[in-house]
Amino acid sequence: MSDISQRLRRYFLVYTGSFLLLVLLLGVLERFGLPAHWIGYSFLFLTIILYASIGVIARTSDVSEYYVAGRRIPALYNGMATGADWMSAASFMGMAGTLFLSGYQGLAYVMGWTGGYVLVALLLAPYLRRFGQYTIPDFLGERYGGNAARLVGVGATVLASFVYVVAQIYGVGLITSRFVGLQFEVGVFVGLAGILVCSFLGGMRAVTWTQVAQYVILIVAYIVPVAMLSYKATGLPLPQLVYGEVLERVEALETTIFNAPAELEVRRLYRERADAFASRIDHLPESLSEERQRLSAAISEMKSGDASMRDIVVVERQRRELPQTAAEARDYWEGSMRQAAERGAPPIHHSTPFPGASEEERDTSRLNFLALVFCLMVGTAALPHVLMRYYTTPTVREARSSVFWSLFFILLLYFTAPAYAVFAKYEIYSGVIGSSISELPGWIAAWSKVGLVAIEDMNGDGLLQLAELTLNPDVIVLATPEIAGLPYVVSGLVAAGALAAALSTADGLLLTIAGALSHDVYYKIIRPGATTQWRLLVSKTMLLIVAVVAATVAAQKPASILFMVSWAFSIAAAAFFPALVCGIFWKRANRAGAVSAMLVGLALTVYYLVRVQFDAIPWLGIHGIGMAPWFGIQSVSAGVWGVAAGFVTLVVVSLLTSPPSQRIQDFVESVRYPRTMR
Repeated sequence: MSDISQRLRRYFLVYTGSFLLLVLLLGVLERFGLPAHWIGYSFLFLTIILYASIGVIARTSDVSEYYVAGRRIPALYNGMATGADWMSAASFMGMAGTLFLSGYQGLAYVMGWTGGYVLVALLLAPYLRRFGQYTIPDFLGERYGGNAARLVGVGATVLASFVYVVAQIYGVGLITSRFVGLQFEVGVFVGLAGILVCSFLGGMRAVTWTQVAQYVILIVAYIVPVAMLSYKATGLPLPQLVYGEVLERVEALETTIFNAPAELEVRRLYRERADAFASRIDHLPESLSEERQRLSAAISEMKSGDASMRDIVVVERQRRELPQTAAEARDYWEGSMRQAAERGAPPIHHSTPFPGASEEERDTSRLNFLALVFCLMVGTAALPHVLMRYYTTPTVREARSSVFWSLFFILLLYFTAPAYAVFAKYEIYSGVIGSSISELPGWIAAWSKVGLVAIEDMNGDGLLQLAELTLNPDVIVLATPEIAGLPYVVSGLVAAGALAAALSTADGLLLTIAGALSHDVYYKIIRPGATTQWRLLVSKTMLLIVAVVAATVAAQKPASILFMVSWAFSIAAAAFFPALVCGIFWKRANRAGAVSAMLVGLALTVYYLVRVQFDAIPWLGIHGIGMAPWFGIQSVSAGVWGVAAGFVTLVVVSLLTSPPSQRIQDFVESVRYPRTMR
């Protein structure tokens, strides 16, 4: 082991031990009466100060250090940094939540993301490292010649990374608003400061070492709570090995809960509500006027009677929030109708694969599962911020080893996520469902204020039925310590881990966007003679602008974290995967084919995603754009169409146009079969 590796190992062993001692110290102080909010402040702000310190220490004005960390990151630590970069708020917060809500179907995320790294190792990472530049658009520009492929690559990089980074900043807003008490919109921008301090000062060098530190925090924070749950439920702190036993208990609880008379009644009432909304939609615009008159009459009657002011305010808010036009009412009521229909639908058992009431519905579920696995695999293999990590290793061999370490460190979380979902579901089904609504645990009210939990006594019996509880998937991991009644120090630990996951990925994404704009547009196209100082200044300016815009979008709460991340994967897959794979393995692929493939794949994916996911975009004044999914494939798998269209377009256009020059064909040869291995 080299002196540098020994020194790094010593540093991070001391750092890990210090972090564990901090957790134990806060746990002891909690026993002696330290208020919960001080524990939250300690975890969040001490970790942000730590990341900021690393950013200051690792600051640099060297271009190679700023973009690729000087290509001096050992495989083990690059794998750890990649793990932190990869395990975003979607993996940390969203994956267990999705497994909680959708059961077997949620395994598509585990399979797709894991399989994607196999594609990275086999098809892309070593060849891109052998290329030896800074960005993915750099490779496209060199491989296909000219600036057309480079510019399209920059546009796709910015779009995919921007959607992804919005999801991370949204996660930061959730964490700070719940555990520090800040308003969500304010928490978004406070978290943004923590994101910027590393990437702004030290680029990839600072981000890499910060991500190594963040990995330690997030993996400890992820495993400790579920290990405590496992010990509580089974007597063994090994959730990955014993969650099958708890799954059997969950299935027994599901049978009892799903068939309870009160549960069946509540779901019938929700179906009736959905039918009522459908009737209103069918009778627009008259139904809008009738609804406004009904609410006005109800308010007058309540004021003349003995109704409480609280009830009157609720109905007045309903009247105030009523849509103003028939088009707006259609959009609003269709959303309410879908929500009511979902809550009225028969529940699905956790371990049921490809659920559906008919063979056709089960086939559609199976098709969506496979399509999502495919999109996540090729999206992983095409995400610019992931591929950039393999530019930072000293050699091609280290790049291959780095992929192995990446998979190992990611496995630790992914192997635990299914257990997390099962243990959380067991706690909620056994301890919350069927309880008196007036005596529900405090975590429900706390997370209701953030907008991630909602309850409604649909049948008025004063008891909470499963259909009356709405849980956003992003809340499961964050709230599990409170759900299980664990010490608050564990909740603070989880918040720190989630923050580490969101910050580490956001840093990498912002650096990718800034690098594409400053290096591939400003330096390579606009001003090739720019000095190092100007290049770094432009990069930092772009990073700041993009970060502020992303935080502004995240403050609007556009969708759940996992949805936004899945869209980013589809966009990256369609835009990059055909051009990168054919660029490495098919010398006949040319500029016209690659540019056409990227544009066609990207346009088709965005078109499908928008029209399937949204029926209206109110802030643009657009209504009625929704369409039925093709073959039932949902918007999260939109990239399946873009990737297929991209490959077909690239092959056809390349064969119909002139082959690339001999220089470019020699370049492909040198990337795949170098004279010397570096």
